[in-house]
Amino acid sequence: MHRIRFIARSLLPAAILAAVPVLTVGQAADAAVTTQTTRVSAGPEKLAKAPPDECFAGVGKPYPPGPPCKDGKAKVNQSYVWGLTKSGNRVWFGTGANVQCLTLGTSLAQSTPTQNDDYVCEYGSSQLSQKNGSLIAGLGDWRAPKVYLYDTSSKKLTDKTGDINKASGDDSRRLNTTIGFRAAGSNNGVVLLGGPGLLGLNLFAFDSDSGRYLGSTSLSAYGNIRRFVVADGVLYTGVGIGPSGLGGGAVLRFDGNKSNPFKYTVVANLPAQVADLTAHQGRIAVTTWPSFGGYTKLTAAGVWLSPRLSDGKPGLTKDDANAWKQVWSVYQYEPDPVVARSYGLGSIASYGGYLYWGTMHVPLDATAAMVKAYKPANDQQGALAVKNTQRTISLFRAGNTDKSSPSVELLYGASQLPKYDPKANNGAGAWALASTGYKPKYGAAGFGNPYNTYTWSMVVTKGSLYVGTMDWGYISRYSPAAALGGVRAALGTPDQKSYGADLWAFDSPQGAAKPVNTTGLGNYLSYGIRNMVADGSAIYLGMANPMNLRTNTGDNVPEGGWELLRLKTTADIQARPYHLS
Repeated sequence: MHRIRFIARSLLPAAILAAVPVLTVGQAADAAVTTQTTRVSAGPEKLAKAPPDECFAGVGKPYPPGPPCKDGKAKVNQSYVWGLTKSGNRVWFGTGANVQCLTLGTSLAQSTPTQNDDYVCEYGSSQLSQKNGSLIAGLGDWRAPKVYLYDTSSKKLTDKTGDINKASGDDSRRLNTTIGFRAAGSNNGVVLLGGPGLLGLNLFAFDSDSGRYLGSTSLSAYGNIRRFVVADGVLYTGVGIGPSGLGGGAVLRFDGNKSNPFKYTVVANLPAQVADLTAHQGRIAVTTWPSFGGYTKLTAAGVWLSPRLSDGKPGLTKDDANAWKQVWSVYQYEPDPVVARSYGLGSIASYGGYLYWGTMHVPLDATAAMVKAYKPANDQQGALAVKNTQRTISLFRAGNTDKSSPSVELLYGASQLPKYDPKANNGAGAWALASTGYKPKYGAAGFGNPYNTYTWSMVVTKGSLYVGTMDWGYISRYSPAAALGGVRAALGTPDQKSYGADLWAFDSPQGAAKPVNTTGLGNYLSYGIRNMVADGSAIYLGMANPMNLRTNTGDNVPEGGWELLRLKTTADIQARPYHLS
């Protein structure tokens, strides 16, 4: 399984990597905005929660029977609601297990086991690695993902994973070589769940009406998938080409049915892998992550727009594959070219006539790129590189997207960012603030929280645009301060009162976002809102929480593992945010 990686990156020296957490870091800029919230009578309803699924007796030791655990400690491996969709009164979702450990072990090449009060990563010492000599250490904490169905009428949660395992040997093998169900979508009576696997992209299908398992397939040309969207009655998804999606990107149109659920057509050929997509004013808009097209030349992240859906039969066809146009590139904002190449773009949404999107920043990736490009001569130069390459999420919107030059506004971000000049100081190099070309309309990057580093999800409902983030403030406590001195110099110490994922809402295109909740929606160990879907009366939120050793329901610390939440979208909640202590 050595070909499976989440995001291939240039890596920092091992001494630095040993101190780097899985999540990325950000940079505060301009005036900070307040994140204080007020109480209302209603908060989120917890619909489902990952149960403990293993007993842990120590790094490298056999897992005792259970749970319940007579020996050892209960552990919850399933950490993310990684793919989420709703069909009728049923919410379908797929999980990812120990995603934090997998990312640290693969993208950041960490292999020394880590254990603390919140989580453990065993890497190559795990029982799985010991029994499978061909498994790289970075995947030692992998566990097979799960598929769940939650019925909103009966309030019943059903584990559908067994339906895959018992269907056939091929189905079971695909499931057990899938890193996680990273995307989910539904249309035409079919639910699709997909994720990266051993031999490409693995897809699994269910009948959305009966819940019956329909089968699986592998698409060997692709290596990544993150979202589906339905536009004008047609289901689309974005993918990355080749291992880890580094060979470019594509948009696939699915015209399958219950008899043939995997029928698809390539309707976009893009130079970078697709991160997210949305329907916007009769077109499909996508954000991308950086890719190495042909594995030789880096293509930076950007925003792309399809031809009009009405020009198809209906919708996009293979004839549209090379007719997409780029709306925006990270080079139009980030002044430092090396740092710009580290940017990813996250969630995207159409709201009030505008196209909204935000950035994503992989942990210390910009620093890694800077170290590789300029090779700091001493520890002082290295510390400056760490300090000046930190970024947090910036939020943009574009109007007049039909025009050749859309009008792009920076809503939250920075008017200046550090840029490196390698020729300064007689070739010794120097950092200086440089203009981004924008002035933030509403406030600082990260909604004023420098530890908000992923624009992870967006959903429009009841006249409001909701934005979910990833906030690594809590987990940063496990990063040695000496190694991350430059980071803390840029960010400051995280505020314990703001631990946990943020949910913000724009109630109008004419106003700033308001904080709905900035503390993980009742569980500060939930550092991210990975997915959101809405049905007109509520938002369903799929949470990311990798704290696999937090299973004690009798202490004063919340529990680890994924959560499925429902937040009613009444006018009262939209107008007045709440705070959960």
